[in-house]
Amino acid sequence: MTAAPIRILLAEDQSMVREALAALLGLEPDIEVLAQVARGDEVVEAARAHDVNVALLDIEMPGLTGIEAAAALRSALPGIRIVILTTFGRPGYLRGAMEAGASAFLVKDAPAAQLAEAVRKVLAGERVIDPTLAAAALAEGANPLTDREREVLRAAESGATNAELAARLHLSPGTVRNYLSTAIQKLAARNRAEAIRAARDKGWL
Repeated sequence: MTAAPIRILLAEDQSMVREALAALLGLEPDIEVLAQVARGDEVVEAARAHDVNVALLDIEMPGLTGIEAAAALRSALPGIRIVILTTFGRPGYLRGAMEAGASAFLVKDAPAAQLAEAVRKVLAGERVIDPTLAAAALAEGANPLTDREREVLRAAESGATNAELAARLHLSPGTVRNYLSTAIQKLAARNRAEAIRAARDKGWL
């Protein structure tokens, strides 16, 4: 008796990359790409509509990031296995992906056969992590920023003043200033722009 094919959802905002991945995976005899979306906030609905059992999610997408989409998918459809694909080998992304419920974390330029094998492994209950990214994550250590510090830093990317941030986040200007100051110190940065850049580079925002 032939086993049922693995049913894949592919979420990637760059259409050329998405179509290439779908075509390559479609060459595998035991894999079918049943759904493709370009936005993170379309992942759960598409997964439910097409009854997929593995979701391949890009990190950087409009609507929701791959990590946010993974968390939403895990909450809505906990039986689906999640593979995060990234061009960004940032240590913080790996930790965030695992915390969101991903079973695999791979770089996009991995060979198609390696990606297909990772899909088979996660469906069998295994975890697959790019070894270079795993080593980098261990070397980098945990994200030193608290949830509130990350929230304030993300909001500060808009260039808003402390007073504007305070109004937006329902905090006092002094509290915003304290969160920013602490984050800047933790990241060994000279100012908020440098702190934001450092946190982004490490995948901590």
